[in-house]
Amino acid sequence: MNLHAMLAARAAAGKPVRVGLIGAGKFGSMFLAQVPSIEGLEVTIIADLDPDRARAACRNVGWDSSRIARTHFAARGHDTCQDERVDVVVEATGDAPAGIAHAIAAIDARKAIVMVNVEADALAGAWLAKKAHEAGVIYSMAYGDQPALISEMVDWARSAGFAVAAAGKGTKYLPAYHKVTPDGVWKHYGLTAAEAKAAGMSSQMFNSFLDGTKSAIEMAAVANACGLDVPHDGLGFPPCGADDLANVLRPKGLGGELAADGMVEVVSSLQRDGRPVSRDLRWGVYVVLKAQNEYAASCFKQYGLPTDATGRYAAMYKPFHLIGLELSISVLNVALRGEPTGSCKAWRGDAVAVAKRALKTGEALDGEGGYTVYAKLIPAARSLALGALPIGLASRVKLLHDIPAGDFVKVSDVALDDSAQAVRIRREMESEARHLVPRAAE
Repeated sequence: MNLHAMLAARAAAGKPVRVGLIGAGKFGSMFLAQVPSIEGLEVTIIADLDPDRARAACRNVGWDSSRIARTHFAARGHDTCQDERVDVVVEATGDAPAGIAHAIAAIDARKAIVMVNVEADALAGAWLAKKAHEAGVIYSMAYGDQPALISEMVDWARSAGFAVAAAGKGTKYLPAYHKVTPDGVWKHYGLTAAEAKAAGMSSQMFNSFLDGTKSAIEMAAVANACGLDVPHDGLGFPPCGADDLANVLRPKGLGGELAADGMVEVVSSLQRDGRPVSRDLRWGVYVVLKAQNEYAASCFKQYGLPTDATGRYAAMYKPFHLIGLELSISVLNVALRGEPTGSCKAWRGDAVAVAKRALKTGEALDGEGGYTVYAKLIPAARSLALGALPIGLASRVKLLHDIPAGDFVKVSDVALDDSAQAVRIRREMESEARHLVPRAAE
């Protein structure tokens, strides 16, 4: 609360919050659409590999010619990080190595950074957050994206004195989706390839939503930001609607689906036979909270809050998230309050590559949402013990060994470029973690 009043004061003083945006894709465009309606917020520079595409995006979302004329457009993200007219950098490229590079450049320039790029956060968020802290710079998740919204709900629950039994989001999921490739993705969205192309939709990006990869990445970010645990062998995606959250997302000993309290999980909007779940949470986020005493549990009942049979577990949820339309909440929290809307605290979960099919020596992996691998969420300790390949490094690298379908791809199975910045930083993060994270059984 009070962000709008704080921004109005800045606007009245002639000191607008100035933003540099890197990446003018869908998320970035949604943010840009809101900017003209937020007095006191200005986007001074937009960086995109294709500056003309960025200008077109501005026109497409309704910017007038004068606003476009006073905005600088660049082809290099580093230009945004180094521009003295920028207070807050927004990284929205979706490319993990690029996101790491831009975050480092922003931190080195002593600029706050809002990471829409959850791929980079899942790959090396603990390292980046530590670097930002040491530099006195804010490193923040992006509001509107589900990890930040989940983190907010977890913070609310804990601040109100509840234990967090589970937190996560909804999605459309069936086990067979792990094998879907970009060639077969559009039928699952009810679109033809031509319709998707006309709408500017990327088959590989949308496939990452379907094959479980994006869920693994986002829940790794949530676990790492909120101090929650992750399932030993990947997300379970139990079918569950809004009314059943408190029953399904509790420990197995009580009849639920979780190994214990304090877990991340993603619920499916489809039953395993393909039937729709009643009151599904496909676009939403949730937190399952647990009353710490009998008095609080009795209050749940008195005020009509649905609970499980014990009366101790209840749920809160948001049925929708608004992606880039909500991103300004992060920007303003960072600029006006000096606070992130969620930030990595420790490396607890990792999104690692699993073979979609039998892979052969010499094949090149094609990363998130592609033809070769999908991401599975596992504990960081298990990832270290396995030597698993993070999904953020599973693009444009060749295999050194055959990998059976369904097996983890390991770092030793690929030819990584040891000189690449993202590889070096990931290895440094792993080295720091080895003496902090107990090794888990494979």
